[in-house]
This record gives sequence, C-alpha cells and structure tokens, in this order.
Amino acid sequence: MKGKKRHVLVDTQGLLMQAIVHAADLQDRDGGVLLMATLFGLYPFLLKLYADGGYQGPKFQQGLAKVCRGVNVGIVRRCDTGKFVVLPKRWIVERTIAWLNRCRRLSKDWECLNRNALAFLRWASIRLMLRRLCQT
Repeated sequence: MKGKKRHVLVDTQGLLMQAIVHAADLQDRDGGVLLMATLFGLYPFLLKLYADGGYQGPKFQQGLAKVCRGVNVGIVRRCDTGKFVVLPKRWIVERTIAWLNRCRRLSKDWECLNRNALAFLRWASIRLMLRRLCQT
C-alpha cells in the first residue's frame, strides 16, 4: 500500500475546517497550497494562518499568495532545548490529529483510495463535533 499524507486546517478550538489527503510523495508546502486552494472563498474572514516548519520558504509563500492573498502566515518553529515545551498555536493541530486518530479507521492507513480516507477523516471530525455539541 502506498503512503498518504493528510493536511488539515482547523480553527482555534481544534475543529476541522478543511482537509485533503494525497500521496506521500508530494512535499508538505505543495500540499499546503493545495489545501488552501480548495477553500476559494469559503472563509473570507481567515486572516492569519499558523503552520509548522514544513511549510516555510518562498515556494509556499508564493503559492499561498496566488490562492489566498489576504492571509498572513506565521511559522511556528519547534523548540530544540531537548525537553518537551508546549508551543502556542502548534498544539492545536497536534491535539486535533490525536483526537481523530482515536478512530480505528484513521489510526492505521487502511484505505486504498484517497477519497475514502478523506471521507473517514470528515466522518470522524463530524463525530467529534457532534459529541462536543451534545455535551453542552
């Protein structure tokens, strides 16, 4: 089975806004541009984007400028002190991925088709949002 990468866009509460699944041979910065290109007017209020070090560089900045002109990118670099440090904004996506990986179909790469993997990713996200909604 070939490898897959997931790119997710979440809000500050960790709820899924958009996601894509593609082959693992595509660079992170190219996958990030693909993710942002799928938005196309869905979130006009989006002004600031926080990303990790895989998305830094001029190629990502140029690709993002083509698809989303008004979005500023902040790169959150990890700390190399040798011990665990919670970084602001970076833990939000990591926490969301951990929540989604609690679903059995997402914990391993079971799906052969990218569209099936994306469907299960969205399904797990809907389940997560519904549980949050019903607990209040």
